[in-house]
Amino acid sequence: MEYIDILLSANFWAAAIRIATPLIFGVLGALVCERAGVLNLGIEGIFVVGAMCGWMAVWLGAGLWGGVLIAALAGAFFGLLHGILTVPLGLSQHVSGLGITMFATSVSYFTYRTALPKVSSPPRIEAFQPLDIPVLSDLPFIGPALFQQTSMTFLALAMVLLVSYVLYRTPLGLAIRAVGDNPSAVEAQGLSVFALRIGAIMAGSALMALGGAFLTMSAFDAFFFGMINGRGWICIALVVFASWRPGKALLGALLFGAFDAFQIRLQNEVGAVIPSQVFLMIPYLLSIVALVLVARKADYPRALLQPYFRGQR
Repeated sequence: MEYIDILLSANFWAAAIRIATPLIFGVLGALVCERAGVLNLGIEGIFVVGAMCGWMAVWLGAGLWGGVLIAALAGAFFGLLHGILTVPLGLSQHVSGLGITMFATSVSYFTYRTALPKVSSPPRIEAFQPLDIPVLSDLPFIGPALFQQTSMTFLALAMVLLVSYVLYRTPLGLAIRAVGDNPSAVEAQGLSVFALRIGAIMAGSALMALGGAFLTMSAFDAFFFGMINGRGWICIALVVFASWRPGKALLGALLFGAFDAFQIRLQNEVGAVIPSQVFLMIPYLLSIVALVLVARKADYPRALLQPYFRGQR
């Protein structure tokens, strides 16, 4: 019964949503890139650069929303770099993505150490605070679980609606999906495959960077080495789980957030008996099981990972 009580607790679901927020940004960003036919394994490094740039911008006086904007621009820049390497040059998307991850991570750490060479602990900023929305925050269960989150959580939820609308309700979204399935047909319509793919990569990378910015500007109030902790790779797996659909991407992120929040509470209950590493494995193991069950039926973009050159048929 104790475990059932945990699952029915508003505090548990508030924590699950909070843990899921950076994953929502990341999985949406990866989804947009892959819908255009490009795998972006630079996501882990883009998370890091978004976390560092957002936090440092606020520390330097840009304000919280200024930090969000700068983090997104930093992510878009590394997305542009990845796009140039993989779209017009046609280089391996795997190699380029991993190179972007190492480059972005190294640049972030170098910038931090250069700006703060003698600091033993990172300076704190005034982070986003949980909102208290009149009436909605007082609703039973859903009020404390959903309507007492920070502004960036609501931004992530809004991005799910925006990405879904753009992909499935606008000509631009149709072009993005088409360029990920049949780029030669897009070129035959007089559209630029290169421009669509690079634009999608930049937009997706900006969303990924917001996932990192959430960690330093909302979940915490400082930048730490290693704080991304593999979240980018989880997002890559969640895209497959979601079958490249924004609604299912939200569900996958919330599911992983719930797994993670549950293992934390399990540690408090039986942590003295079972090693803590077992609990840390639980959300990843459950995610793998969910991925295996869903992946076989996934309808992936047909031109994913395939470089395209003008005039190619």
